[in-house]
Amino acid sequence: MSIETLPRQPAAGRDHVWKWLVATLAGLALWVFLYSQLIPFSEWIVSLLPVDRKSHLGEALAFFVYDTPKVLLLLTLVVFAMGVVRSFFSAEKTRAMLAGRAEGVGNVAAAGLGILTPFCSCSAVPLFIGFVSAGVPLGVTFSFLIAAPMINEVALGLLFALVGWEVALTYLAFGLSVAIVGGFVIGRLKLEGWLEPWVREIRAGTIELPDEHITIPDRIKAGMEAVADIVGRVWIWLIAGIAAGALIHGYVPADLMVRIMGADAWWSVPAAVALGIPMYTNAAGIIPVVEALLGKGAALGTTLAFMMSVIALSLPEMIILRKVLSLKLIAVFVAVVGTGILAVGFLFNALFH
Repeated sequence: MSIETLPRQPAAGRDHVWKWLVATLAGLALWVFLYSQLIPFSEWIVSLLPVDRKSHLGEALAFFVYDTPKVLLLLTLVVFAMGVVRSFFSAEKTRAMLAGRAEGVGNVAAAGLGILTPFCSCSAVPLFIGFVSAGVPLGVTFSFLIAAPMINEVALGLLFALVGWEVALTYLAFGLSVAIVGGFVIGRLKLEGWLEPWVREIRAGTIELPDEHITIPDRIKAGMEAVADIVGRVWIWLIAGIAAGALIHGYVPADLMVRIMGADAWWSVPAAVALGIPMYTNAAGIIPVVEALLGKGAALGTTLAFMMSVIALSLPEMIILRKVLSLKLIAVFVAVVGTGILAVGFLFNALFH
């Protein structure tokens, strides 16, 4: 390589970066245009259907036709943005940040990292093993495992876009409280002996972080890969959730929903939690249901308790965790987190009755 060619490499690299940035901005401009056309597009589609727009079926179809592209667009934007952010937080870096943290401070740090590193319940087993091997205290680990699926970027982004920043901030604050307090309580109980024997035998070791230089195009690619992965996996659950929300919006009378999930029904919060645990969905799939429930007059505390139980205490996650936790420890986990969710539901219904 001649000396004359050396100065050209940085310029070529800058051109490469600018191409990715311009393409990303063009994609964002297209997203804004499509989002601005949602209302006229949905009304046009419904007008072509042989149904009365003001009928129960018409209301349900209008909800479905409008919400499906809206939520898919929002999901794509949020997942892309958080995919870029997530490129700064690998699993190895997360374990390194939590290793050696004392309880209390560690619980707060773990819950905060759970938001920025939104690993799903499918990742619970390898993450749990990694945390144990890195010397992360059990309670701190649980704070992360509670926060990661429950307070993830999809839940907060869609809540903000669909039902307002007040509900999104409320969910964030109380979700963090459940994760921090729940993990701290489990840590104080000193239940390390209730881990599966093979997990207890893992020796804590030094964490070696890969020496990587990630470029801006690499981070944009990470966002695109996250969209392909996450949207590709959850779109069917998303549509199912929107369909359920459409049925609630179109057919369930508002007064009935208020009687069942209103603040006056003291039993509605535990009933909502009990109903949510065996369900199998994710934040993207449950939020359209939440939107419809709130629109029909369901109490905010009851609705948030239902959403938290679906995401944080789902039966499939418990089955996965059984590989590393004893049944007694799983029971304690469900009891502690369930109590926190019940407290959130009752408290919010009392404050905003």
